[in-house]
Amino acid sequence: MRISERGQITIPKGLRERFGLNHNVEVEITPTEGGLLIHKRTAARHPVEQVYAIVSSSGSTDDYIEDVRGR
Repeated sequence: MRISERGQITIPKGLRERFGLNHNVEVEITPTEGGLLIHKRTAARHPVEQVYAIVSSSGSTDDYIEDVRGR
């Protein structure tokens, strides 16, 4: 494999099919001692991660709950 001018690589079709790396699947790249680790980002996230940015940007959890309830 070669890296293109834009920093892109092509994962061979057999590997994409084997690991379910279909069109628009998000992956994470993690540096390791031996190189880079590419793995599929899972859709399931911890519930706290789903609201963390919302809560931290609105001030407090009480403020967020009031906003959600429309008060």
